[in-house]
Amino acid sequence: MAACQRAKKLLKSAECRDLMHKNEMIGAGGDRSSGLDLEMEKIFAEALASYGRIESEESGCIGEGKQRIILDPLDGSSNALSRFPYYGVSIARIGEDGILREALVCNLANGDLFLIDEQGHPLQGTLGCDRFIPPAPPPSPEVGIFERAYAHPEIVSALDREGLKFRSPGAVALSLAYARNVNYMLFVGPFRIYDFAAGLALCKGLELIVEEEYILVAREREVARKIETILLKARSEL
Repeated sequence: MAACQRAKKLLKSAECRDLMHKNEMIGAGGDRSSGLDLEMEKIFAEALASYGRIESEESGCIGEGKQRIILDPLDGSSNALSRFPYYGVSIARIGEDGILREALVCNLANGDLFLIDEQGHPLQGTLGCDRFIPPAPPPSPEVGIFERAYAHPEIVSALDREGLKFRSPGAVALSLAYARNVNYMLFVGPFRIYDFAAGLALCKGLELIVEEEYILVAREREVARKIETILLKARSEL
């Protein structure tokens, strides 16, 4: 939690502006890293080093240990670099037996904090507050989330024909954390463990479909089936 607070403070500081340049380094996730990405990684790597081997989207493997810490130090980095307030951190701890033990996603723009308890149940709270409660989603959400919608105009058109509204905010782990607050969350395309390790754990109890080409989370089975039909049709037409 302290590392999240440090990171949030950095993102709001004047120093942050000096870190917003891209450099020549290509991160382990395949994207060019910015000075901000690397500074965020430094903050979280220092806090997590004693828990196991860190596998970061930026620098790859850091340190040693039998447990794995899957880290995306700045989920939605393009948003952060654009001062668009939808970015955060994603952390998952995987035990020696390969089972996920802890997951945390924090929206560093507004302090929303999501984690799982010892039984794997999702909880949420606010950064700086020690009280965590079960999620209390809205009863009738009007929109879904479709990450990378820009790359799939045919699916966008099909969703529109079905009246399935969506937004595409650009931070996958955060969007998974917010999945129970919306009608559905959809990601289409190649995916990396850094984006999904913690976020998927927070979707326990929701309709979840994981395929090689897409990941779909929905509150209702009927919505999941309707979207899956759209995706299968799109795949057959490729």
